[in-house]
Amino acid sequence: MAELEFGLNSFGDVATDGGRVLSDAETLRLMIEEAQLAESVGLDVFSVGEHYREGMVDSATPVLLAAAAQATSKIRLGTSVTVLSTQDPVRLYQQFATVDGISGGRAQLVLGRASAIESFPLFGYDIADYEDIFEEKLDLFLRLMREDRVTWSGTYRTPLEAVRLHPRMPEGGIPAWIGIGGSPDSVIRAARHGLPLMMAIIGGRPERFAGHAELYLRALAQFGQPELPIAQHSLGFIADTDDEAKNVHWKHWQPVVKQVSEERGFYAPTAERYAEEVDTGRSTSDRLRPWRARSPASCRRTICRVST
Repeated sequence: MAELEFGLNSFGDVATDGGRVLSDAETLRLMIEEAQLAESVGLDVFSVGEHYREGMVDSATPVLLAAAAQATSKIRLGTSVTVLSTQDPVRLYQQFATVDGISGGRAQLVLGRASAIESFPLFGYDIADYEDIFEEKLDLFLRLMREDRVTWSGTYRTPLEAVRLHPRMPEGGIPAWIGIGGSPDSVIRAARHGLPLMMAIIGGRPERFAGHAELYLRALAQFGQPELPIAQHSLGFIADTDDEAKNVHWKHWQPVVKQVSEERGFYAPTAERYAEEVDTGRSTSDRLRPWRARSPASCRRTICRVST
């Protein structure tokens, strides 16, 4: 029987309370309360994103997870997503080895290239290196997790000579996923490195990603890897009634998606599209596309996470 897990993701959006905008500090404390709530209702994972833009406070994810580790006892603690491209893999290893030790072995992370690119200029990276820098840093981070001592050289950081980092992760490292936004190359990369797949489904019907799941399973087989978990990240909102959830979510979702649509050049959200996607998971424009409504029957483990 397939094992199904559920988790809660937070992107550190500055929260409101009765119309009052909370301070950054209040929002950070609220996120720790969210982790406690997620554990109390029996969820499997609580994850925090990594953003560097106005209105979000999740830029120091390992610190938040360490705090959540002290406030909880059982729930696994991870990221959604760690922007590996603009992180130092050595420092990232040390941070998550620390979180894992503090939490009693509950740390995990999702590694991604970033859909929002504010961290590139902030930390002095060239967006033109978007693809190469991620591949190089992923290689180094996985070697640090999987090997006892690492000798390594590359383009984007200084070489390492027989380095053994502390604190130590468990042998083989901690659970790590590859997060994808829709690129087939990212799917194949996950399979090549033997990492589970996390699919970020921001809107529309999940069936659109069935082909990615199938590609991943085929690639795992071709690379001689065992079958690994496939996960789905989706946006969501919970309230006492469906109507309340729809109405409250729209007020907060619409301005965010409107801003992103202007930045990235897709259609601005409308109340009509929103209502249709809530009811059917599919907008009118989606119906013009031949999506295949088929899921991979051979997937042994599915992880479903909802972001707050």
